[in-house]
Amino acid sequence: MARRDEDEVRERLEGERAQTIRRLGDLTGDYDAVVAASRDTNADDEHDPEGATIAFERSQVGALIRQARAHLEEVDHALARVADGSYGTCERCGGPIAEGRLEARPVARTCIGCAARQ
Repeated sequence: MARRDEDEVRERLEGERAQTIRRLGDLTGDYDAVVAASRDTNADDEHDPEGATIAFERSQVGALIRQARAHLEEVDHALARVADGSYGTCERCGGPIAEGRLEARPVARTCIGCAARQ
């Protein structure tokens, strides 16, 4: 990969990393607010026909937090591949990962063919 291309990829991944960290912070704040709301209320929300339960909301936000953390790990792994020169190479077959795939999914570890076989 050319130095200019490597710099562009690194910059894009760093931007995605920063955005994911911000999202994780927002979600963690949302989660904390849901937990605090459940402590501060005596309501029986499990039987409230008006909307989602606090447990459901906590579960939903928790799932989004797990997804954001997993994505952050993927971004960090992609940055490590840029640093060691293996970015853009399929981890399964060793072939190149198509530029379009990396454009759409910069953290991709496999080529389209290998991803389809998973």
